[in-house]
Amino acid sequence: MRRESEREARGRRSAWGRNLGAAAVLGAVGLAGACAGDGGPRRFMSIGTGGTGGIYYPLGGALAGRLSVRDSVRQYTAEVTGGSVENVNRVREGQIDLGFSLALTAYEAFTGGEDYEVPVEGLRIVAPLYPNVVHVLVPGGSPATSVADLAGKRVSVGSAGSGTEQTSRQLLAAFGVTYDEIDVQYLSFAESSAALRDGAIDAAIISVGYPAAAVLEATTTGDVRILPVEGGGRDALLRRHPYYSAGQVPPGVYPGVDRQIPTISMLNWIVAMESLDPTVVSGVLNTLRDDRVQLVRVHEMARQIDLSSLEDAPIPLHPATRRWLEGGTAATTGSGP
Repeated sequence: MRRESEREARGRRSAWGRNLGAAAVLGAVGLAGACAGDGGPRRFMSIGTGGTGGIYYPLGGALAGRLSVRDSVRQYTAEVTGGSVENVNRVREGQIDLGFSLALTAYEAFTGGEDYEVPVEGLRIVAPLYPNVVHVLVPGGSPATSVADLAGKRVSVGSAGSGTEQTSRQLLAAFGVTYDEIDVQYLSFAESSAALRDGAIDAAIISVGYPAAAVLEATTTGDVRILPVEGGGRDALLRRHPYYSAGQVPPGVYPGVDRQIPTISMLNWIVAMESLDPTVVSGVLNTLRDDRVQLVRVHEMARQIDLSSLEDAPIPLHPATRRWLEGGTAATTGSGP
């Protein structure tokens, strides 16, 4: 099997995401024949999400729908993208207005760390989302018992241009495994699930909230299990990178998971440039606070959004977010109904 380069994978993903995003925008145009409250046309706002096999896209679609209902002068559209890195890049370039991002990606972009030679100094936190949990999947018959055992294997590290790929690189390094020691495959969540079932790869690293459709599909229709992330490797990762915390996959979330599986986790965030209109920012925060029931109907992970997490943001808050928080607007929020 030919090893796909990151450049090839990134180009394929970005083109695919842009094409689907454009289709989504065109669909929104048809829906938005409605006019703004003053009789003029509504302005279109785009939200960069992720692939269709994860949580970003359905949750982003639900958020876009609620924002469009609440905002009389704007129409919001969720775009399929390669994930966190692509979202931050496109927010920086002004190609999208808002983007979903892992804490890792936002932090590294703002500070000029991994994948960012020049800091994205204007990047700001708009709102918190749910926590991501790292799932390391292997076939049921695999002898692997630790991330360290993935050396020499065919490993999907996530889509190029995604926070999952950044996480995979850091996770493997913490366990002493470099990309040079594995057959790197840049696959989406859905592709990783299918490749595991078909025997095309030996492992997949998926950073996503639970229950995730791709993980559920792999564990339901294939003989796939979840490796623990524990021991010295996990301790090293937590020491090196401030945006990770200890996490777990709880029992009963997926078929065959009858005990708690230790792993790592981090929060997802909505990011934008500091120049984003404050009314858009407050609209996002108010929607997450007031329309939780509607969001949970689309995806259960919306229940885990805790607006008080803004106090622990990995990079500076958008000025409108800071004002919203200081006004005590988040005081009545919790983890949802």
